Parts: sequence; structure tokens; C-alpha cells
Amino acid sequence: MGAQWKSKHKEIAANAKGKIFGKLAKEIMVAARGGADPDSNSRLRLVVEQAKKASMPKDTLERAIKKGAGLLDGGAQLERLVYEGFAPHRVPVIVECLSDNINRTKSSMNVLFRKGQLGAEGSVSWDFDYVGMIEATPNGADADPEAAAIEAGAQDLEPSEEGATLFITDTTDLDAVCKALPAQGFTVVSAQLGYRPKNPVTLDSDEAREEVEAFLEAMDGDDDVQNVYVGLAG
Repeated sequence: MGAQWKSKHKEIAANAKGKIFGKLAKEIMVAARGGADPDSNSRLRLVVEQAKKASMPKDTLERAIKKGAGLLDGGAQLERLVYEGFAPHRVPVIVECLSDNINRTKSSMNVLFRKGQLGAEGSVSWDFDYVGMIEATPNGADADPEAAAIEAGAQDLEPSEEGATLFITDTTDLDAVCKALPAQGFTVVSAQLGYRPKNPVTLDSDEAREEVEAFLEAMDGDDDVQNVYVGLAG
């Protein structure tokens, strides 16, 4: 299922759009701690570009930047939390959260992992690589993902959804590869640091996969959860 699990059946309803904006706003606030100017803060620039592609309202975006940079009263007090464990059928999972209430998030994780197993720090992360992940779409039929990866400095690539390509980079090369891909005929859709499984688990039945996907859907639905990474093949 790739490096990061994504729901196959994304809602188009307004509340689903609002949930996406909420997650992006949190990422913007955290990134803005390093400075409110996207031109001099590469991490912020990447998230801002992603928010614009998602059609986040300009005032929402600007307010998130100001809150994160401490330019507004009640600035962001968000903590990044990482939980490791297993979905049903011993499928390894890493969950990234951004939370203003650690106790609430911990309680939620304890509940959500009941159908799997919550592990200690390091219990599954050894089986993932921490890398840069860039999802990009070709601008034309002549765009060659393999050639683009070589020229832009990506380490690896794999097919993504709807004809896109997921370019894998070293963590320090994420911004540079993002800047290089347009010249190779690709438009960057999203870019982030995240976890890529080394040994994805293959499930032997549709029923087992449905159980895992139901677990992941519930996890992704939690307000504090930003990203869910799963070691699941196919």
C-alpha cells in the first residue's frame, strides 16, 4: 500500500475538507516555528504549497502561519507524538500525531490500538526507513519518472495513485529534489518526511485486508492523527 496509507474512499463533504484543512493548519503552525517567511523556511514553504493545492482559504493559511510563529495571542502549543505498534494480523504501523493535549492523545491511541497492539518506542520503527517522500504528477506523456529521479537526485521511486509517482529521497535532499522535479516534467503534489516500510506484510485473504483497512480508517479519523504509515504490501 505504499509508504503512507491513504483512505481509498475520501469523502467530498465539507466536513472532510475541513478535516484536511485542520491537519494542514497544524503542520503549518509547527513549521512556522522556524520562521514565518516561506522563502527562508523550506519546511514551511513545502507545507504552504500543499495547502494551496488543497485550496485552503488564504486567511486560514495566513492565520496558521502567524499562530505558529508566535505573532498572535494564544500561539500554537502543539507537540509531535509518534506511536508504534501493530494493526490486526501483525501488520506494523507508525502513527504521527500533533496534539495540544498529550493525555488526550495517549488515551485515544490506547483505545484505537485495542484491535491491534500498541508497542513501545522502537518496536516497529526498525522495520521502516525515515525518508523524504514526494508525490508528483507528469506534465505530459514524455515525462520519464526514472530519468527524472536520476536527474533530480531522488534515491528511489514507486507508482502512486492516479498516475502519479512517489519519489523517495534522503531526508536532507527533500527540498532540493522538489525544486528539481519541475524541470524534469513533473508537478509536485505533496512533499514530506515520513516512514517507508522495509518488509511489507502480505495478507492472504480479503477478509484480513478489510480488518486492517477498518483499523486504519479508524486511526486516520482521530483529530490528533496527522499521518499513518503501514507496512502492508499491495
